Parts: sequence; C-alpha cells; structure tokens
Amino acid sequence: MENFTPVASTIGGIMIGLAVAGLYFFNGRILGISNITAELIKGGPGDHRRWRLVFLSGLFCGGLLLMLWQPDAIRPSPVSLGTLALAGLLVGFGASLGRGCTSGHGICGISRLSLRSISATLTFMGTGILTVYFVRHIAGGLS
Repeated sequence: MENFTPVASTIGGIMIGLAVAGLYFFNGRILGISNITAELIKGGPGDHRRWRLVFLSGLFCGGLLLMLWQPDAIRPSPVSLGTLALAGLLVGFGASLGRGCTSGHGICGISRLSLRSISATLTFMGTGILTVYFVRHIAGGLS
C-alpha cells in the first residue's frame, strides 16, 4: 500500500465511530450521508432540518480545516470538472438505487449485521474495484 498512515487512519476511524454513536445516541438516527442530504433537500412538515444542516456543515468545515492545517492533503483532481460531475451523479444514482450509501450501509449497517447492508457494501466495493480496473487497464485512464 502506498502512503498508509496507521495512526491517522485509526484516529479517523475512531472519529467516525463517535459520530455514528453520537447521532444514534442523541437523535436515534442511523448515519447515512446520502439519506441525511436527501431529507434535508426534501424537507417536510415537522422535519428536523436543523440537525441535518449542522451535521453536513460539520463535514464541509472539516474539509476546510484540513485544507488549512495540511494543504497538501487535498489536491486538485486530475480529471475534468465534467467527469467529476458525472461521477457524482452516478454515485447519487447508485445510493438511491441501493437505498443508502457507503456510510449508511458500510459503517452502520454492517455493524448491525444487516444482510441487506452487507450485500449492498459488497456490491459497492465490487463495482468500485471493477470500475478502477476498467478505467486504468482497459480504457487507458481518464483525461
């Protein structure tokens, strides 16, 4: 593996675990970024939009803080903005199709031993592996 950082990875994993446990303990909700985002956009009567907005703002601010403290950690993407937009739409479609995203299924669902989440996470990972293999070895990379 290239650039493996066990201490930073462990601290990141602990922070994700605390976020998952905190959201469940304080709100009784399961952490799934795609669902939190979708429910914030859709809204609804009596919906608790504030905690969703605060949660997603925290994710955004975390990225900004990382850029300030370690500017080399976040680099410009080597692919075009159009490719990134298409990839984002495909990820959103996949999360909708899978009725959840990697955070909801992969972190929370697997920890609850949900067969649906295990199956979804295996599908996410397998599709990602096949996509990287195809793009790098068959299609010759992205431009």
